[in-house]
Amino acid sequence: MKRYLLTGTPGAGKTAVLRWLECAGYPVVEEAATDVIALRQAQGVPEPWTDPSFVDAVVALQRQRQEGAVGGPGEVRFFDRSPVCTYALAVYLGHPVTPFLARELNRIRAEEVYEREVFFVESPGFVTPTEARRISYEESLRFERIHREAYAGFGYVCVPIAPGPLADRAAAVVRHVGAPARYGS
Repeated sequence: MKRYLLTGTPGAGKTAVLRWLECAGYPVVEEAATDVIALRQAQGVPEPWTDPSFVDAVVALQRQRQEGAVGGPGEVRFFDRSPVCTYALAVYLGHPVTPFLARELNRIRAEEVYEREVFFVESPGFVTPTEARRISYEESLRFERIHREAYAGFGYVCVPIAPGPLADRAAAVVRHVGAPARYGS
């Protein structure tokens, strides 16, 4: 199975591209950080990302989802973020790189879990805040830079997905990976 990553700055439209790919027939795996944030906020923690344990909770859910995403040879699957994103988040937040995160980064590199080419959904020039996304546009650009540096530092190549209409952005990804394998075909 080919596991491709979608990443980018918060609010860039990554999830919209992922939804388009899913509707086009590609299997997708959801982002972990947003779900960890939602759960902790439901438990009464308004800003869970301020606790350094947040990083390990995200990594644990990412690994669980990655290991649960099975597929046949040659099947293409898209992942919304990865442990490299979690590393970038830890750097951005000033949290330590935990032993668990370091082990996971070593594992995904040693096992070549993800394709080396990563689709980097670029900022459209603004950020729309949500409960899980409380970042200014200026800070999102700093976060974007940290992401690019992290992926390059871990040996990945970022394939830019330029701002524009959703169909064009998704088509840029599809041109790179080919048509999805259809279930039951």
